[in-house]
Amino acid sequence: MAIEIPIQKPVITSTKLDLNKEQVSSPDQTLNSLLRHDLVTSDFEELKFQAAASRQLQLQKEGQQYPSSDTDSRLIASPYNESPHLLDLKTLDDQSRLLSLALAYFKPIRNDYATAEYLDSFNWTEVFDLLKTFSENEGHTWTTQTFYVVSFRSRLQPNIDNEYLHALDAYSHQEATASGGLLKYWFGTKNEQRQNLATCIWRNRNDARLGGRGPWHAKARAAGREWYEEIVFSTMKLVIENGVSSWSMSEWTKEDE
Repeated sequence: MAIEIPIQKPVITSTKLDLNKEQVSSPDQTLNSLLRHDLVTSDFEELKFQAAASRQLQLQKEGQQYPSSDTDSRLIASPYNESPHLLDLKTLDDQSRLLSLALAYFKPIRNDYATAEYLDSFNWTEVFDLLKTFSENEGHTWTTQTFYVVSFRSRLQPNIDNEYLHALDAYSHQEATASGGLLKYWFGTKNEQRQNLATCIWRNRNDARLGGRGPWHAKARAAGREWYEEIVFSTMKLVIENGVSSWSMSEWTKEDE
């Protein structure tokens, strides 16, 4: 039996950053290389809840050098730390690359993220503080840019095939990564009521369309109609203003096409 997938309308939110306060600590050098992904943990819990991907960015601190064999241009941009899931920074424009680096620190800040307000559930302030810092470190003047954000809230049916569901998710993410433009994918762990939240941050809407056209995404959609009691799908626009001075997130509308 098919289930209805409602569209959740987020509350329009705008945040002005405090430019006078001390910025979040970050590496001093421009981040044009990364610690090789296999030198960082593959533990799902650390990648989801401790922003373990950010450990790739801890490069060449004062008095510290890594051999070139230990560096790469591919970023851990999801809870999956294997080669087919990595984001190649060389494929991105400067601003998308800088945002993806800041999103390496992305993590939930409350345990009820599956049901709480989306914007209240993650460390957005830290991410944008870091984005401003990374931009300034590279001498880059940030200009206003819009990104495309998707969230998936769900409640699983009891006694589903978790192994196959995981495979569908993993292969779908590989498809999206190969398509290009997926800057961050995050998913949590289902709670006692079998509820969960997943989210994607894309360079733009067209990238998201292309990334969802593969056969594994089709299989995942078909499984969703059978294995979920409820799915709430939301699309949002993230606008980061000049100089990363402020940001806003609101419902994506037809006028944004």
